[in-house]
Amino acid sequence: VQLQASGGGLVQAGGSLRLSCAASGGTFSSYSVGWFRQAPGKEREFVAATAMQNMRAYYDDSVKGRFTISRDKAKNTVNLQMNSLKPDDTAVYYCAAGRPIISSVSRPSGYGYWGQGTLVTVSS
Repeated sequence: VQLQASGGGLVQAGGSLRLSCAASGGTFSSYSVGWFRQAPGKEREFVAATAMQNMRAYYDDSVKGRFTISRDKAKNTVNLQMNSLKPDDTAVYYCAAGRPIISSVSRPSGYGYWGQGTLVTVSS
């Protein structure tokens, strides 16, 4: 499965962006899909995931209530709607696909396929 992330850009604090992860060579219905981010000098961290086992959404506490992950079956994409953006959200955002167990959906090690990343910059 090849993943392509898009939708990043520069936005002012309080604004919104919508990231999209497109898959080729496979369908997202067979995978859990996660979004992770990595800021300069920091480790990659979990943002959100949609689990294949139950189709539920999981969020890091830092984005809960502001970000929404969703699947578009027709387009074979997984989207991340990001609202009320803060400067701390600035990072390269990566989408990933895999088959982690539910308790591991927030761990990068649970995903075997990664997109190339898209940069999100939130100015204050």
